[in-house]
Amino acid sequence: MPLSANHIKRRVWKTSAQVVAFDRRGIILANDVDQKLVGHDFFGENVQMFINHNTELNRLTIFLEIKAECIIQDLCNNRNILTYKIRYSIIDAPSILGLRPTGVESLPEALKAAGLLEGLNAEYAGRLQPSLQYSTERDQKTLLLNAEPIRSFSLQLAAAVRKVLDDNMFPVVLGGDCSILLGTLLSLRRLGRYGLFFIDGHADFYQPQASTTGEVADMDLAIVSGRGPDILTDIDNLKPLVRDEDVVVFGYRDAEQSASYGSQNVKETNMHVFDLSKVRELKVSPAASLAVTSLLKDELAGFWIHLDADVLDDKIMPAVDYRLDGGFSFTELSELLRILIASKRAVGITITIFNPSLDQDGSIAKNFVSSIASGLQNT
Repeated sequence: MPLSANHIKRRVWKTSAQVVAFDRRGIILANDVDQKLVGHDFFGENVQMFINHNTELNRLTIFLEIKAECIIQDLCNNRNILTYKIRYSIIDAPSILGLRPTGVESLPEALKAAGLLEGLNAEYAGRLQPSLQYSTERDQKTLLLNAEPIRSFSLQLAAAVRKVLDDNMFPVVLGGDCSILLGTLLSLRRLGRYGLFFIDGHADFYQPQASTTGEVADMDLAIVSGRGPDILTDIDNLKPLVRDEDVVVFGYRDAEQSASYGSQNVKETNMHVFDLSKVRELKVSPAASLAVTSLLKDELAGFWIHLDADVLDDKIMPAVDYRLDGGFSFTELSELLRILIASKRAVGITITIFNPSLDQDGSIAKNFVSSIASGLQNT
C-alpha cells in the first residue's frame, strides 16, 4: 500500500519547493522541472519516461526507496503536491594556491564559527588540503603560480564534490581563493553540461601575460571557460569546463582597472554580462531574475553558483585582499541567492576570498553568514 502524500512530505523535509502535481487521471497539472511535460499522462509505459525527465522525482525515489508509480498514484488520489528541501553539505577547501597565504585559508573555520552549519542545517563532508606545497615562483612557461598544485587540488576537489552530489546533496564549498572553482566545475563537467552563475567584484578574466602576479585567482573565469594554459584549462581533456553561453557574470566592478592592465574583456564574449552599473540600473532582484533565465534552458542539467566575498560593498566587507569601492549590500546578496535557489536549478556553491584576519571581532563573518543563510534557506 503506497504511503500517504502527507507522510511522504514529512519524510522529504519541510519546504515550499514544488516538484510536480497530478490530477486523479494521472495528468500532470504542474511541473516546475520540465513544463513541456504538463498535460501529459505518465502512467503505465510512460512512467519511466517521466522519471527520466524529472530529476527531482528521480532523486526522491532514491531517498525514499518507494516506486515512483506509488508516489504518483498517491498524489493523484490526494490531489496534493509533493515537495522537497535542499540538503546542504559543507566541504572545506581552504586552498590559497591561486593567491597568497594572507589569511583566506581560515575562511572555512571563520564561517562555521559564525554559524554557517547551523544556519543551513548542513552536514559536514570534511576538509581537503592541497597535497603539493605553495610556491612564490611563477612558472616560466605558463606564467602561472602553482599551476601543477592547483591542477592536483582540482582533481581532489572534483572527487569530493562528486561524492556529495552522488548523495543527492547540495555542496557548499568553502575556500580559499577562487581557484577552487576549477575543481567544482570539473566535477560537473564530468557529469554533463552545466552552467555557471559567477558573482564576483572582479571579472577574474586576466590572461597570464596581463596578470601582474600570476595568481590564478585573478583569471579563474578565463580558465574555466577554456582560456589559458592547458595544464588548467584542459584537465581530463574536458576543455572548456563551461561554455561561454552558459555563464552569467554578475556584479563585477573592476572593468576600468582590469583594462588598464591589459586584461581580456569579458564583454567581448558570449557570456551573459551584468556588471554592477547594469545591475544598479535594473535593481538587483529584476537583474538576477533576468540573468538566471539564460541558465534555465533544456540543454543544461543545472548550474553552479560562485560567490566571491568582494562582490559586497567595501564599506561592509573590507575583509578581502583586493578591495574596490562599491558593491552589494548584505540584503541584496540574500535577495540574489534567494532567486537563484528558487530556480531549482542550482546544484552547488563556492564561497571564497573572505579573509578572517581582517575581521578582528568576527562581526563581518557573522553578517556574511547571516546573508548567505538567508539567501539559501528553502523554508
